[in-house]
Amino acid sequence: MTALNKKWLSGLVAGALMAVSVGTLAAEQKTLHIYNWSDYIAPDTVANFEKETGIKVVYDVFDSNEVLEGKLMAGSTGFDLVVPSASFLERQLTAGVFQPLDKSKLPEWKNLDPELLKLVAKHDPDNKFAMPYMWATTGIGYNVDKVKAVLGENAPVDSWDLILKPENLEKLKSCGVSFLDAPEEVFATVLNYLGKDPNSTKADDYTGPATDLLLKLRPNIRYFHSSQYINDLANGDICVAIGWAGDVWQASNRREGSEEWRECLFLDSERRGRWRSLMSSPCLRMPKTKTKPISS
Repeated sequence: MTALNKKWLSGLVAGALMAVSVGTLAAEQKTLHIYNWSDYIAPDTVANFEKETGIKVVYDVFDSNEVLEGKLMAGSTGFDLVVPSASFLERQLTAGVFQPLDKSKLPEWKNLDPELLKLVAKHDPDNKFAMPYMWATTGIGYNVDKVKAVLGENAPVDSWDLILKPENLEKLKSCGVSFLDAPEEVFATVLNYLGKDPNSTKADDYTGPATDLLLKLRPNIRYFHSSQYINDLANGDICVAIGWAGDVWQASNRREGSEEWRECLFLDSERRGRWRSLMSSPCLRMPKTKTKPISS
């Protein structure tokens, strides 16, 4: 099975595909148990794999790293492959929940991007347990018309002020706002916005201004979730979301062609990173100021 993966580090959304108890198990039992992020593979991927290999796939999904980690730390999950974010990897490796990859059975390993492997290796030396599957960016997905109806034609859609400035969020509350259920993403974004190191290990950075700002924003946030916003943006149930780029594109595609619905994705110039050459939507907004990149 060629492994493909999700959320790439705090700020580049990152992922690492892990072997929990793979090896001969799947081949002997002809069943592969996978635990992955929701909306993370094509609808026909499992069926195509089963048809090609004769191996049955039991495929379950989760929406936050905390849910996955809770199951892994409890032990005896029964999963063969799981897809955690890179920022959670070291703690899980220390707990010994993964088996090493048998690279002799991964003939396509040679085609993996060396730069991405280096990023994973910062958490998993020598890429012994993990391989990159997917990476993306964190940004703001918003409904153009609804946001401008609330904030006016000069709405700061090219700035994090749109959603992190309390007076703006208080107004946007009327059309619905969601944040990722991913503390590492949200805190890194807020620290970055406040001019702090998004990778800070100083407790005061988290318990001080960052927490103060989030407490001011909290009453105006409808919910925290890492996948619900896809449908809610598409259906018009919310107008703004801090989300992952691929999910926002999914929301846009689900309502493509609607005359009354337009959506854009704002991405921080530095945090756009490697997707720069791949983003071509006319609704892509560039920020007015550069910010510190999230480290890998």
